[in-house]
Amino acid sequence: MGKVIATNKKALRDYFVVETLEAGIELKGSEVKSVRAANADLNDGYARIEGGEAVLYNMYIAPYVEASYMNVDPLRPRRLLLKKAQITKLMQQASQKGCTLIPLRLYFSDRGFAKIELAVCKGKRMFDKRQAIKEREVGLAIKRTLRARR
Repeated sequence: MGKVIATNKKALRDYFVVETLEAGIELKGSEVKSVRAANADLNDGYARIEGGEAVLYNMYIAPYVEASYMNVDPLRPRRLLLKKAQITKLMQQASQKGCTLIPLRLYFSDRGFAKIELAVCKGKRMFDKRQAIKEREVGLAIKRTLRARR
């Protein structure tokens, strides 16, 4: 994995990650320049399978200042570049009750292509979130005590 541009911290807090998959993303020229400048946000993003294609919604890419009239809508739907077998697999997994497709990370690959780490996720309930917080706090307490012993 290359340079990470944006991460979706909300997704890891609100969802259990079942499976992850790397997908290419179709961007316009000014969008690529804006993403290279790290002006992207994945926090409200989600994906759907529509008409045999994977489409990413609500991913915000700020308009590139120097592009003038060539800028596109910052929240426009963007097509994800996947093979047909991957799309059918995602469609089967996402059709299960409580599952959704969430982007976790936006980055540039070693070859310079923009990639999205897409995950099939199940929503956490409130008590699951509390349990995760409790486990994290216990882990931090253990680390503190081990550090204090040294």
